Amino acid sequence: MAGTLNLDDIRRALQAEEFFLVYQPIVSLQDRRCVGAEALIRWRRGNTTVVDAGDFIPQTENTPLSGAVTYWVMDTVATELGDWLGQNRDALLGINVPPEILGRGGLEYVASKSGLRDHAKQLVFEITERGVPDQLGLKALNSIPATGVRVALDDTTLSGANLALLTRCHFDFVKIGHELITQLDGANRPQWLDGLAAVLGTTGLQVIAEGIEQEQQAAELAKAGVQLAQGHLFSAPLRADELKRYYADSHVR
Repeated sequence: MAGTLNLDDIRRALQAEEFFLVYQPIVSLQDRRCVGAEALIRWRRGNTTVVDAGDFIPQTENTPLSGAVTYWVMDTVATELGDWLGQNRDALLGINVPPEILGRGGLEYVASKSGLRDHAKQLVFEITERGVPDQLGLKALNSIPATGVRVALDDTTLSGANLALLTRCHFDFVKIGHELITQLDGANRPQWLDGLAAVLGTTGLQVIAEGIEQEQQAAELAKAGVQLAQGHLFSAPLRADELKRYYADSHVR
């Protein structure tokens, strides 16, 4: 699919309002309560085809559309969940932010314009290591905590590059990618799990494990000290109203 798409297609889709958001719940591994969600962009092409972000977002990186799509996401989050965030002050909302737009002023402008700035302490900007910020972005990344917004290193593989980035930048969360989660097969304990336990024991980082599909995976991660998780074991991505119900239901169990 990705090979058939180009920037003009994505630009037209943005203008034609073909994008929509779903929200992947984040749950506590300790009590399975929903603590928030990650906003995920989807593209409805035609009447039936839905395109996942991985099939088009990489093509926008380091282009003007990178910021445009991110700002659309922030505006839409504010419209769909702004009131809900105000009513649930402990809820977190993750938004994927391309490193190349950090420090350019757009994020702060859109946050203020949309009203999301009022919920700064509930926002988590998710940054991947795929495009390590330039010097301006790095400075902005390390200044984000002063705004109240928290930052997550997304798609973490616990490689040397990941760990080096953790020492250069301020992060509040580390998100373990699905690639590592699939190694939790119950037969052998992967080495990275012990390393992760050591990191958790010596830092204030919170860890969010992505792509959890089996109870055994959740149990191993909880035993290692991982606090939060996402995945189909708990819930598929939900539309905004569904997320609100899921969150409320998880708090009355």
